Amino acid sequence: MAKLYFRFGAVGSAKTLNLLAVAHAYRQQDKQVFLMKPRLDTRFGEAVIRSRAGLSQKADLLVDADTVLDLDLLEGYHCILVDEAQFLSADFIDQLRRVTRVLQIPVICYGLRTDFRAQLFEGSKRLMELSDAIEEVKTTCAFCNRKGIFNLKLVEGRPSLAGPTVDLGAEEKYLPACHDCFAKELEEGTELGFCQAAQHKGRETSSRGALRDLEDQF
Repeated sequence: MAKLYFRFGAVGSAKTLNLLAVAHAYRQQDKQVFLMKPRLDTRFGEAVIRSRAGLSQKADLLVDADTVLDLDLLEGYHCILVDEAQFLSADFIDQLRRVTRVLQIPVICYGLRTDFRAQLFEGSKRLMELSDAIEEVKTTCAFCNRKGIFNLKLVEGRPSLAGPTVDLGAEEKYLPACHDCFAKELEEGTELGFCQAAQHKGRETSSRGALRDLEDQF
């Protein structure tokens, strides 16, 4: 039976690069790959799946909150690859699960596990519930050499827990962090320059509001 995979990782863990490499491997064997991503992800262009390394491919389908998959559209494909899967609805994840059963096509989803408040995204939650295989794409913390598992959000250079759950951005807004550094940066409210993130020195005024929010969660 075809499987549903969820490959998750913190920001900057090369998830999209991994997706594009898998697509390349299939095509090297003359196999057909179907690429999709949420329409709301417009960081690099509406229909573009692009890695931070600069590689890109065009998405075959842009997914909206109410998208209903046409199974006939997927006939003949050997694999379905999904980028930024955390932004998908639970209902759409259910549809992808059905594809693996009805069409016997493997579906590999890439995305974040949690948002900048360390809470599961809707799509990620459903993938954790339904996937046959859950695999971590690893990266290191931007502040130390431990594994980065959280996504630290920066607003005007300062760690923050404010704003909507879906708040698009790249390296200028989000950094991978281990639990200790995630908590420390929010507690101390360090003002960061992106290029200094891994070797910053000195501390600024404590961000008490962010700390109280963090304590409410952990």
